Amino acid sequence: MKINLKIWRQNNASTSGKFENYTVKDANPNMSFLEMIDVLNDDIITGGGDPVAFDHDCREGICGMCSMVINGRPHGPLKGTTTCQLYMRNFKEDDTIYIEPFRSGSFPIVKDLAVDRSSFDRIIASGGYISVNTGQATDANNMPVEKHKAEKAMDAAACIGCGACVAACPNGSAMLFTAAKVSHLNQLPQGEAEASRRAFNMVQQMDAEGFGNCTNIGACEAECPKEISLENIARMNRAYISAVFTGE
Repeated sequence: MKINLKIWRQNNASTSGKFENYTVKDANPNMSFLEMIDVLNDDIITGGGDPVAFDHDCREGICGMCSMVINGRPHGPLKGTTTCQLYMRNFKEDDTIYIEPFRSGSFPIVKDLAVDRSSFDRIIASGGYISVNTGQATDANNMPVEKHKAEKAMDAAACIGCGACVAACPNGSAMLFTAAKVSHLNQLPQGEAEASRRAFNMVQQMDAEGFGNCTNIGACEAECPKEISLENIARMNRAYISAVFTGE
């Protein structure tokens, strides 16, 4: 199948960029979207050009590296799907596809479609841990966890830190990401010791990174490939307010 591409090309964060036109003439409908970009890059390299830079790693919807805005939507048109899980059969012959990087002041462009998301790493490092005694591991059922709490914690832990929530939010907010990281630890007994402090530190770091505020638009939840719930933001806000008023 023939696919027309308009891809954002930009050397780095300090230079201007623009859309450039490309055509992939032999895209297989069973190719993933990233495999289609691979075919394009092979053609560009063969012609002596500079291949399109883009992030990828596992290509299994686990790592969160495949950060592309496809036709105006992070990760493309399908709900609950990463870019690497999007297949060319979801497009039509001779379609024109616009491909851009995740746009946020806190995600500076490295090159083309690749952005620097180390701000997420710093948010996690500010409080995404638990204090536990070292030594011999305890029995698995030594610390019982209520089933509904375990399920909620696991739902939040599904966040892969891709940044689609930031790219989708008109405010460039990282609240859904931060809330997921706070929520999956705060709901477990192991994370109770730092619960309020964790929420406070991570929100403070999020603000320091320059992310925008949440105004409950809901685009983050709608575009999240792991369908992380907005209720995690409410849970994080409660923990943050508790930390502010108790000083913990």
